[in-house]
Amino acid sequence: MGKNYIDIENDHGETLRYRKHANGRGLIAHGAKVHPSAIVEAGAYVEPGVQIAAGAHVGRGVWVESDAVIGPDADIAPHAHIGPGAAIGAGAKIGVRTQVGRDARVAVGSLIGDDETIADGERVATDRRGLRLAA
Repeated sequence: MGKNYIDIENDHGETLRYRKHANGRGLIAHGAKVHPSAIVEAGAYVEPGVQIAAGAHVGRGVWVESDAVIGPDADIAPHAHIGPGAAIGAGAKIGVRTQVGRDARVAVGSLIGDDETIADGERVATDRRGLRLAA
């Protein structure tokens, strides 16, 4: 039986231990909290301090940086990048290869398309079609 964790050295020379999430085999850093019903697919990295709520789905190759929050039933498509301290609201959908900046906020139920960039600190809300709403 193989080990259920992997050690990776970060940019500061520190070794971080990641465990494989039971639901999808994505890598979860020590200090991150992922609900057991959430799916974190293989190839995804979840950094320390992250919180992922019940029913959330984190796709293959996604990088969720430290202290980000992923709300209940949110869907993060493959190869997206969620910046440090960002918050994704309940039921929001983030498209393939989309970049969400540091401390950005995506409102509950928002639909963010593929290959989009949300700037650091930006607050975004959309309707069900993905059209941005006035702040």
